[in-house]
Amino acid sequence: MSVASVETSRPSGQALSPAVADGRYLSLDAYRGLIMILLVAEGFGFGPLKNHPVFGLIANQVDHVAWQGAVFWDLIQPAFMFMVGVAMPFAFARRIERDAGFGQNLAHVLGRSLKLIALSQLFTIVHSGRVQFGLINVLSQIAFTYFLCFLIMQLRFRWQVAAAVLILAGHGGLFLAFPGPEGPFSKSGNVGAVIDSAILGRNYPGLYVTINFISSTATTLFGVWTGCLMRSPRGVMEKLRILIVAALAGLAGGLVLTLVNPMVKRIWTASFTLYSAGWVLLILAAFVWLIDVKGYRKFTFPMVVVGMNSIFAYVVSQLFHGGIYRTIGALTGRFAFIGTLAPVAQASATLLVIWYFCYWLYRRKIYIKV
Repeated sequence: MSVASVETSRPSGQALSPAVADGRYLSLDAYRGLIMILLVAEGFGFGPLKNHPVFGLIANQVDHVAWQGAVFWDLIQPAFMFMVGVAMPFAFARRIERDAGFGQNLAHVLGRSLKLIALSQLFTIVHSGRVQFGLINVLSQIAFTYFLCFLIMQLRFRWQVAAAVLILAGHGGLFLAFPGPEGPFSKSGNVGAVIDSAILGRNYPGLYVTINFISSTATTLFGVWTGCLMRSPRGVMEKLRILIVAALAGLAGGLVLTLVNPMVKRIWTASFTLYSAGWVLLILAAFVWLIDVKGYRKFTFPMVVVGMNSIFAYVVSQLFHGGIYRTIGALTGRFAFIGTLAPVAQASATLLVIWYFCYWLYRRKIYIKV
């Protein structure tokens, strides 16, 4: 199924919720905004409270697991990459309506991918204080998955599915074929780390590896399929049922696959890809039900404000989060008068400032794209 083949009309007499009556799903904008809010929140300041008897449970859900397994915070990047895929069928359908051909779209995709990589290098320089090429930043990873998914989208749907299977099998097979000192999926010396060491002369902190983009391409591709589903003439309730079934299949498939393929986000194993996609789809289904089926819209406003300028929010967070955080701390004494939850107040105030920047743009209908 290529994006050009997706039908945008709907059967006559089929009613849509007010949330989608104009052909745009508010749930998608709100969900994208929630993901970006979580990305820039940096754990909402709960990090120092991991051993707290009350807030420790929350603190441990807003930080990545050390290696195997997954908690809530491990779902944020998959959700971000998934939503990039969701947007692709909508975006390319609009470009095709303006008579953009394959060559023009390919040039657009390549240009956008290079811009994302350039932005990621800027973030690397700002954070490290030196010029140091790297491709593990989420924007670099998206640059690769975006480009690869565009190519895969040109295939018929059954070949897209075959591509996803080959991607995940090939990624896992690579680790199996070149095991590290502790086995195929060892923390150190795995094939991804060996490749980075050979090409870059170093390994990334946090045990991440560049070849994560291979398996995370499947994450973005799942988003592409979801975008095609949401653009299709099916009724909202039918779409919701498909989302739920796909979510449950992803969760079950990911858990079963852990028998031979451990769930590790830091090297984006196949089991993690399926399991995280299951949760991402399940949360999206909840948004579709609440907003597009039940019509609850008021609570979405703070999320939509950020969702409409998601890349801007991420860039501001990457470049200016530290400065905003320190300025607020200087003005408030880092909320020490609050006591235990002072770090949470500090992080929340920083998030609120970034949100206001997005709100300023939203009020003026300024939407910054890459």
